[in-house]
Amino acid sequence: MIFQRALQRELASVAGATFTVLFTIFVTWTLISILGKAAGGKVASSDVLALIGFSVLNYLPTIIILTSFIAVIATVTRSYRDSEMVVWFASGQSLMRWVPPVLVFGLPMVAIVAALSFVATPWAKMKSAEFVERFEKREDLKRVSPGQFRESPSTNRVFFVEGSTSGATVVQNVFVNSVDADGNSIVVAKEGVIEPDGKGGQYLVLKNGRRYLGHPGRADFQSMEFERYRMRVSSQVPMIGTDTPVDAMSTATLLAVPQDRLTRAELLYRISAPISCLVLILLGIPLGFVNPRAGSSANLILALLIFFTYSNLSKVFENSVKQNKMGFGMAWWPLHLFALLVVAALFAWRLNVNHPWHPLALLGAFKRRRLLRGGEAAQEGAQ
Repeated sequence: MIFQRALQRELASVAGATFTVLFTIFVTWTLISILGKAAGGKVASSDVLALIGFSVLNYLPTIIILTSFIAVIATVTRSYRDSEMVVWFASGQSLMRWVPPVLVFGLPMVAIVAALSFVATPWAKMKSAEFVERFEKREDLKRVSPGQFRESPSTNRVFFVEGSTSGATVVQNVFVNSVDADGNSIVVAKEGVIEPDGKGGQYLVLKNGRRYLGHPGRADFQSMEFERYRMRVSSQVPMIGTDTPVDAMSTATLLAVPQDRLTRAELLYRISAPISCLVLILLGIPLGFVNPRAGSSANLILALLIFFTYSNLSKVFENSVKQNKMGFGMAWWPLHLFALLVVAALFAWRLNVNHPWHPLALLGAFKRRRLLRGGEAAQEGAQ
């Protein structure tokens, strides 16, 4: 019991440190990406924090899987490096005794990954798609970034503003080019503001400007100056489309809709996350072996290579289902079964005491080398 509590505390400590580092990296990378989109006018600046939260929620399953895998490998490697495993094996204990306490630590991680994969991640993708689509369907100056031309979704109007104030509700030096049945209308003004009409519509109110109306190539352009000019930019509140992407559907909806290659591929992706988390946690026990006299950095590098290989192979099977090259029933289990066989083979290898790389064999070789050196030193002293 003392061993199990100590091991679980160490696993939790290593997992906390690893999660903090990985989470910080992903949040920083996401922040840079979304701020770039906001600066380019692809998303609303007011939605940046929400979009960052949704993006991080999408990455959480990957972060937790990698955190669990690294935590187990780092803990086992530290035990080998400090020769605790040599004492463990010399006292007659087996490597299999590590499995129950590691599972006590790992099964909650698997449950969290499953909840994120089946519930939280689809919800985050749906909300993120709604935010982006709502912004794309807005036909007002709030979509326009200062210094950039922006075309309306109906493609008949182009906006340009030089600057903005008051949270982008008031813009300065406005240029609006509209094309309709009456011809080409160009409006320039020193200031503009968005005002709702109380019925779901919106008006762009321009102040102190000039309007030109006519057909390109003709000399009959009309010009007028105004102190206040209103133009409708939205006749109704933007509605979000009803076509939900497959990856944004809830799991219940995904199971209820008629199954096709896209829905089966998405189900495969959601099922693979918790299974791969459990397999990698078990794999970390025999994979954490290290020569006590050697460094331990190679284990972490190998862990990263195995994680990314496993993840990429899962993507290969998912794409095979998506392209109708493989059925769902033949795609969800072969990779995980192969990984479990590798885990069993590594456990059998480490449990073989007679193997030259077993810790007891290494301890015996180390003692023989010390005795040999001691004998040689004694002979030299006698001479």
